[in-house]
Amino acid sequence: MDSVFYQLGRLSRPDSGAESSAKVGGSSRVPRWLGPLALAVVVFGIAVVVFPVTPLTLAGYVLLALAIAAVYDAVEIVQAYEKRTLSVFGEYKGILEPGINFIPPFVSKTYRFDMRTQTLDVPSQEAITEDNSPVTADAVVYIRVMDPERAFLEVDNYRRAVSLLAQTTLRAALGDMELDETLARRDHINARIREELDEPTDEWGVRVESVEVREVKPSADVENAMEQQTSAERRRRAMILEAQGERRSAVEKAEGDKQSNIISAQGKKEAAILRAQGDAISTVLRARAAESMGERAIIDKGMETLERIGTSPSTTYVLPQELTSLLGRYGKGLTDSDVQTATSLDSLEFDEETRELLGLDNIEGILGEIDAELDELDTEFNEVDTDAIDIEIEDGGVEMESQK
Repeated sequence: MDSVFYQLGRLSRPDSGAESSAKVGGSSRVPRWLGPLALAVVVFGIAVVVFPVTPLTLAGYVLLALAIAAVYDAVEIVQAYEKRTLSVFGEYKGILEPGINFIPPFVSKTYRFDMRTQTLDVPSQEAITEDNSPVTADAVVYIRVMDPERAFLEVDNYRRAVSLLAQTTLRAALGDMELDETLARRDHINARIREELDEPTDEWGVRVESVEVREVKPSADVENAMEQQTSAERRRRAMILEAQGERRSAVEKAEGDKQSNIISAQGKKEAAILRAQGDAISTVLRARAAESMGERAIIDKGMETLERIGTSPSTTYVLPQELTSLLGRYGKGLTDSDVQTATSLDSLEFDEETRELLGLDNIEGILGEIDAELDELDTEFNEVDTDAIDIEIEDGGVEMESQK
């Protein structure tokens, strides 16, 4: 149990009752002058016991104690961050501004209001969401007293009133939303609570500066279900990424095979063209060489043939008429002139039969056959290009199906 001196000291502290009432907007339950007066009475009693006094001295002591208590109670010091309301005999008289204020002693009461931003902790609230999921949420409300007169006259305890109103508004906001919205849209909850608090708190002279929902927590069963859903979603995304990787790999492989086939076909085409060009050039050169050699080349070939015939055991020989005529001209050329002084045998033009035998008149046909062969090669390579285009179309179809 506290001693009498502790109680007297607590009562004699400045603003002891006003400080406690300031936070809730209430009045001082104990008069401010009661502490100094009680302390003066105790000191006076001790003085009477120790020092004998006359009745006149006793009356002086009493008057002195009352004067000290009156002066103490008449002076009101208001801090810079607060304002106080004054009532005399229970009637509202006005607001005391920061600084030293003098009020009627013994019959006045003051009520302290902190003009700074204050925080109110909203206790944890349980609610049922629109989709019947239980959740628990708590919040913090930041308020400021804008009009001490209205906060004094319109509401008993503005801090408690704002806290209770915030609790009911928080439960209502959670009940009008689904679970996913309560977890993802806290800003919407904050805005709604602040909007619901603005109108009634304005009548109380209090402004709600901000509302912050600190935590929205679903029940344990709902949390387990959400964890399972999250795990399933992650597995699904992993499977999709893996399938996309395999599809991309298959497309890249098909693209590589297509490019390889195209390059191989182009190489074969170029090789075939080079071979055809070589054959054509060789044929033309042989034909032109045979034509330039003329009859001398034919006679030389004929003599070689006669030598092979002479070595044959057969007794029947068949000589072409063209060869005998050539040999006749060759022998005539040798007999009509001296061998040593004779000029070289002139190169004469082939007759029609010889040219037909050698194919000299069909050089254009040979070149036409070469061109036809080249056209066939071009047709084959066009088919290869068409197959490559079909591969690209199929790849595009695969990509379109995967996107669907």
